Amino acid sequence: MTALLIALLLLPLLGAAATLAPATAFGPDEETRERRALGFNAVVTGLVLALAVALAAGFDHGHPGRMQAVVDVRWIPALGVRFHLGVDGVSLPLVVLTALLTFLCAIYSLKRRPTAEGTPSARAFTGVFLLLEVGMLATFTVLDLLLFFLAFEIVLVPMYFLIARWGSGAKVPSANRFILYTLLGSAVMLLGFLLVGLKAGTFDMTALAAAHGHGLSHSTQVLAALAIGLGLAVKAPAWPLHSWLPDAHTSAPTVGSVLLAGVLLKMGTYGLVRVLLPIVPDGTATFAPYLGALAAIGIVYGSLACLALARPGRRGDLKRLIAYSSVGHMGFVLLGIASLTPVGVNGALFANIAHGLITGLLFFLVGSLKDRYRTSDLDALSGETGAALYGRAPRLGALLAFAAVASLGLPGLAGFWGELLAMFGAFQPAAGLSRPAFLTYMVLAGLGTLLTAAYLLQVVRRVCMGDPKQPAVAEPAELRGYEAVSWTPLAALTLVAGLWPALLLTLSTPVVKQLLGVG
Repeated sequence: MTALLIALLLLPLLGAAATLAPATAFGPDEETRERRALGFNAVVTGLVLALAVALAAGFDHGHPGRMQAVVDVRWIPALGVRFHLGVDGVSLPLVVLTALLTFLCAIYSLKRRPTAEGTPSARAFTGVFLLLEVGMLATFTVLDLLLFFLAFEIVLVPMYFLIARWGSGAKVPSANRFILYTLLGSAVMLLGFLLVGLKAGTFDMTALAAAHGHGLSHSTQVLAALAIGLGLAVKAPAWPLHSWLPDAHTSAPTVGSVLLAGVLLKMGTYGLVRVLLPIVPDGTATFAPYLGALAAIGIVYGSLACLALARPGRRGDLKRLIAYSSVGHMGFVLLGIASLTPVGVNGALFANIAHGLITGLLFFLVGSLKDRYRTSDLDALSGETGAALYGRAPRLGALLAFAAVASLGLPGLAGFWGELLAMFGAFQPAAGLSRPAFLTYMVLAGLGTLLTAAYLLQVVRRVCMGDPKQPAVAEPAELRGYEAVSWTPLAALTLVAGLWPALLLTLSTPVVKQLLGVG
């Protein structure tokens, strides 16, 4: 198990380093080098996924609350920093999700690598992509605060280049805004980590979680919770710190949007659960009502923004709409965490995975529509001369409708359980929190679910319906083989998680109770 975890991080790191070899190592001519580099990316990410599945298969599911596959060695003795890794029932699903999404993106890129005038080679794309995978996987496996910060930061540079070099539209300003927001948030978060580590005498996350705030004064916990919470809220993204997200998604290439929504946003909410809840519980409880308020506002705000974009004549961008929908969906995650109850936090963790599956699928679909029509403008995709997917490409239309109803929380699909449990947590928050306030948040969240259904059904109506006999701007190709391979696992897992929620909840429940200090 320990060897598997080390290999999980080492393999993509070595793969990224291999792309620095002389160009001739990948082939005698440019076309061969491009093809082999993309194939190399798919092979490495496929092996990483196999290691993640093996790690999950060897995981002791009878004791998910215990850290497993642990690596713990001295790294920087002068600072008391250790190279400490491990997985439990909270981090394991995120590791598997990350490995799955990166592999599916690599498969998709075999045929649809982002290309435009001036874009770097496929070898550069592969190096950036594998480095991004290292940072994402490390974030969910490290157990030292400073290591967590380093892993949290590693992802910024490759994602910046994915947007700025392989994106479209106003890609450079969008990438600049992404990195500035997240770097500023990370700088504030680091101050909180240093405050906790220096006051407690250790940066070890397991030792700090076991202490559950003992040894840290109330004022220290409040200051640390504020600093760490602000940094993580930027990545979550919590309203009103979300404004970098729509631009980043609109400009990012398809695989960049999939990983940004499917994994990077989860790093913020994972940090809230892994760091804030157990390490500074008093400070977290102080700010929980405010986090709940921001979550409720974010749910309604994201849905209203999507409704505005979905209206005819507004020239709403479909990628931008899905980005704003993420603000609303991640609001449910934040609301569940703010409740400080096992039910709410379990719902937040379930919604994390569900959002990664569903929104990843949605961005794949929107990217394919943009490839076919050279636009993601809703007005261009609707009407008599628009997509009319039900008549012109029924399998593609059916998959878009499936992803939409999963995103709106249809019972029996993954999107339902996380949002339901988050609202249950708000209905009966932890002792010491204002129940009337959280009941208000729950009502606003319920309103958000209705608004979500309204805009997603409008999107389906406009893109999928229409008269297929009318001349189209472009005749859409039906679902292609590489698209089916890339997207089918996400649709299948969305159905499995919706029908069998215990698959995730039995893993997270014991860990959540430990993190909250109630079990």
